Amino acid sequence: MVVAAAIVEAGCLLVVSKKDAPGVFYLPGGKPEADETAEQTLIRELGEELGVVPTDLVLLGLVEEIAAIERVPMRMTVFTARIGQEPRPAAEVAALGWTNGADGLAPLLAPAVSGHVIPLLRRAGRM
Repeated sequence: MVVAAAIVEAGCLLVVSKKDAPGVFYLPGGKPEADETAEQTLIRELGEELGVVPTDLVLLGLVEEIAAIERVPMRMTVFTARIGQEPRPAAEVAALGWTNGADGLAPLLAPAVSGHVIPLLRRAGRM
């Protein structure tokens, strides 16, 4: 189980790449620690990865897809979120970017993002 944040500003989605796979961009987030709620996971992970505190967490949906890096089945709970700080790569994050899903980052998006999250955000009127 993975928990991820869909942060959209000015019609673009925040995506990150990790140091062990710099050519793939996906949503910030991670795996829960023992007895941690999904919301607590996002607060911890986004603090560690981007130096931000997510607010206004709202469940967007559950995504099932093959993980882009590990190539194993993955279940990802996705929340929309807002941030009030400028995100900066930290911990295992190599880079970040903003995408509308049809720009230069689009070919580098993980299948869970391009095939599931972006369509969910578009249906919800967020992109």
